[in-house]
Amino acid sequence: MSDSNPLSGSPDKEPATEDQAARVSAGDTDRTVTATAPKRPEPATRPTLGRLFLDNLWAANTVTVTVLAVLLAMLVGAVLIIVSDPDVLATYGYITARPGDAFSASWTVVSEAYANLFKGAIFDPEASGFSAALSPISETLTYTAPLVFTGLSVALAFRGGLFNIGAQGQATIGVIFAALAGFLLPLPPVLHLLVALIAGAVGGALWGFIPGILKARTGAHEVINTIMLNYVAVYFLSWIIVQSGVQNPDRADAISKPVDSSAQLPRLLGDNLRVHAGILLAVLAAWFVAWLLNRSTFGFELRAVGANPDAARTAGISVSRTYVLMMALAGLLAGFGGSQMVLGSTATALTPLVIAQIGFDGILVALLGRVKPWGVLLAALLFGALQAGGNRMQSYSGISLELVTVLQALIVIFIAAPALVKAIFQLRAARAARLQTSLAAKGW
Repeated sequence: MSDSNPLSGSPDKEPATEDQAARVSAGDTDRTVTATAPKRPEPATRPTLGRLFLDNLWAANTVTVTVLAVLLAMLVGAVLIIVSDPDVLATYGYITARPGDAFSASWTVVSEAYANLFKGAIFDPEASGFSAALSPISETLTYTAPLVFTGLSVALAFRGGLFNIGAQGQATIGVIFAALAGFLLPLPPVLHLLVALIAGAVGGALWGFIPGILKARTGAHEVINTIMLNYVAVYFLSWIIVQSGVQNPDRADAISKPVDSSAQLPRLLGDNLRVHAGILLAVLAAWFVAWLLNRSTFGFELRAVGANPDAARTAGISVSRTYVLMMALAGLLAGFGGSQMVLGSTATALTPLVIAQIGFDGILVALLGRVKPWGVLLAALLFGALQAGGNRMQSYSGISLELVTVLQALIVIFIAAPALVKAIFQLRAARAARLQTSLAAKGW
């Protein structure tokens, strides 16, 4: 006997009623539409500016690599300070018995050395009086000024595809011309200073013009020419100092007459501090070179020749003319740097060592500054600080001044080998393009 009320909709029994079939069909349709409809993408969460900064902080960009290179150089310098101190080394003879003595002595000698380096270069908290407080930064800026000019000289030539090793010789000729104009020409104060500066610049430009014209006309390599001209300039300086009318008549040694006070650069912070207006000229020179490279027609031609001389020649650029002007301008900058060695506060007369090593140090400054004008300015400031602080470190801590030269060399080595710094600190690849895109999307 059959059931009068069968279960409706069962697949193996009687078919469902029309209402039930309609409801089932509607449900299947909804599920199909839901399954096939594309899902709306969830709004992406943009990282904040702080997050982007943190992500890129440990990336292998120029600033990070430079800072870490300086840090590595200071760590290696700390090891050298410890090794060069016999009293500290003696504590390592019984380090297994009393390790605290070795660590304490090491920390004391290293911290004292670097503290004196800072006090001699930046600021001495224990100084009393206006002059004593500003003396460290005054010394740093005094050493920085000529290095900016020689660094810009090397950097400018490098951007044009030439390696100017002759900044030392160009600065030497510049200091000779400036000094001769400073004590041989009887001129009023302001005019006398201008003439002496121009004379130094002309001397450097002349010494840069020689390898430039040789490169342009004969293809002679600028490295060989500039190195040889360095020796010529040094021996010319030694010869001219002892000539009649140049040598100081009151001295028997090799020293010239002193430069007149009317040809001296004015001091910025009084007579008791050595910083002079040359540092202002150095900043102006960095701005001028940056403008020349990035905003002028000659700068474009210079960069084009440095990138590809053949392509520049095909485009109608005179490569020979560019080489000559570039080396003359590089020599002019180096001559300005050399003139400050007698027109500033470093010295007032010519001596065989008056130019020191500012030309060769300029090569290091240019490399450390990535051959960019403002980078050169900052690199020269660092080298000036190391030189000024090294003097105090030697006097107060007994650390050899040659250690400062070692620190400079280590910094340049690590800067020149960024792959080594990246490997030591496990730096990620730089994301500068990604950062700029994100900031542009935010409207910053």
